[in-house]
Amino acid sequence: MTANILLVEDEPAIQELLAFNVTQCGFRAIQATDVASATLEINRALPDLILLDWMLPDIPGVELARRLRADPRTRNVPIIMLTARSEERDKVRGLESGADDYITKPFSPRELMARIRAVLRRRMPQMSEETVSVAGLELSPVTHRVNAKGINLELGPTEFRILHFFMTHAERVYSRAQLLDHVWGDHVFVEERTVDVHIRRLRQALEPSGLDNLVQTVRGSGYRFSPD
Repeated sequence: MTANILLVEDEPAIQELLAFNVTQCGFRAIQATDVASATLEINRALPDLILLDWMLPDIPGVELARRLRADPRTRNVPIIMLTARSEERDKVRGLESGADDYITKPFSPRELMARIRAVLRRRMPQMSEETVSVAGLELSPVTHRVNAKGINLELGPTEFRILHFFMTHAERVYSRAQLLDHVWGDHVFVEERTVDVHIRRLRQALEPSGLDNLVQTVRGSGYRFSPD
């Protein structure tokens, strides 16, 4: 699954460098030059990660980070702070504002991409390209293949995304609304019952391997993926 990365940076040269490297790594770059334009993009659709410059022309990036962490809709969006400030107290302040990581300018594009991948693996494991193995299932995001006890499964794109999300978030119960946000995105407006249709298709695809019982219905709450 391609991650959408919001780049909030007012220096054109750095903005273009970020966009180039993010795109080269297979991510989608969304560009903003200040907090106002970043807020418009966030309201339009939640990004999967935000690269946020500290010094912006309207409001400091640390203030935007605090606002995002205070809002239930945006509090879980990963944030990497970019800044020329290198003193320890500034790093602490950046992290205390809600940033997941902190990188000082000038930075190596290779290091930045490694940091992005590390934060995505930690905060949003379904965005990782690493193969996931759980309870006899093996899913490869790169090849878009799923193997279940030696059986190659044919999954549609939505069922693949649901299974990837479930396998990286085992044992937790998710409501239909939460699954819509995590799998479809909060900017997509579809009926909650659409989730039931795709869960049914996913179970049917898992049936030949006998692993369809991994996807459990929790009455009155939603669905859970349980290897136990």
